[in-house]
Amino acid sequence: MSVRSFLTFLGVLLLSVSAPGADSSDSSKIFPYEYHVKDLKNGLRVVVIPTDYPNIVALQIPVQAGSRNEVEKGKSGFAHFFEHMMFRGTNKYSSEAYAHILKNAGADSNAYTSDDLTNYHTTFSKEDLENILKLEADRFKNLKYSEADFKTESKAVLGEYNKNSANPEQKIMEIQRDEAFKKHTYKHTTMGFIEDIEDMPNQYDYSIKFFHRYYRPENTSIILAGDLDPEKTFKLVEKYWGDWKPGNYSVEIPKEPEPDGPEYKHLEWKTPTLPLIMVAFHGPAFSETQNALGAMKILGEIGFGRSSDLYQKLVVDEQKVGP
Repeated sequence: MSVRSFLTFLGVLLLSVSAPGADSSDSSKIFPYEYHVKDLKNGLRVVVIPTDYPNIVALQIPVQAGSRNEVEKGKSGFAHFFEHMMFRGTNKYSSEAYAHILKNAGADSNAYTSDDLTNYHTTFSKEDLENILKLEADRFKNLKYSEADFKTESKAVLGEYNKNSANPEQKIMEIQRDEAFKKHTYKHTTMGFIEDIEDMPNQYDYSIKFFHRYYRPENTSIILAGDLDPEKTFKLVEKYWGDWKPGNYSVEIPKEPEPDGPEYKHLEWKTPTLPLIMVAFHGPAFSETQNALGAMKILGEIGFGRSSDLYQKLVVDEQKVGP
């Protein structure tokens, strides 16, 4: 199972846990590992999953700020933008200092943005647990960047969009999303609409507003798996994250009307390429109270993911279709 699918599995788990202090002692739980859950007073949810892998810890920090949250006209792409900006540093740790600490710890760190969340993940040795939690807490609470840094990164995002658009599959997906949705914010990809990305260098003030709206403890979970003592781990998270101030911003995602029939769009590619066809169906949207989307993603990974029997047969063994 991929990191993203594992996180989706954990998302289903998080939705199903209703009480602080919950654990996996209930034999009816389907998650294959013991887990411990605690909600801090500021709304931050902490999940600790002890495993039998010696000395290794994996940290996942999903934030409920994906492209679905971008409801304001002309402001798409900011969830993905902060995936970049979160590595820009704080007054205490510059971006160079942040990278240096991770390098000295031998840690592997990265992030990704999806429709429904932005996730930051780091893998490191058990002995560095406190330092990593302290470092991550500082950037989530105290991210700071200049307008010049903002403009530099926004141009890098435009470059990433242009690179992706050179891939016909990516361009088809962008057009498909725009055609398939009329009101819901799934209409744009995580990159955002091109006109918004091109205007992003002018949106410095809005970027600060976006960060303070969404990067709050009530929108965030800390998931730690590995060679861990749950109680000691909870105390360390409380030490460095417990004073993070919650916010009060809420967003109403437009409800997508029922489709009234199929939509078709043809893309004429200017350079030689194989013919491509992409077919999609409307499914359940993300919900804070329902598990349908998470369950569907897990089933999709099991049925059609790289480790599935179907993929292994058609792609790996018989090589009848491409990956």
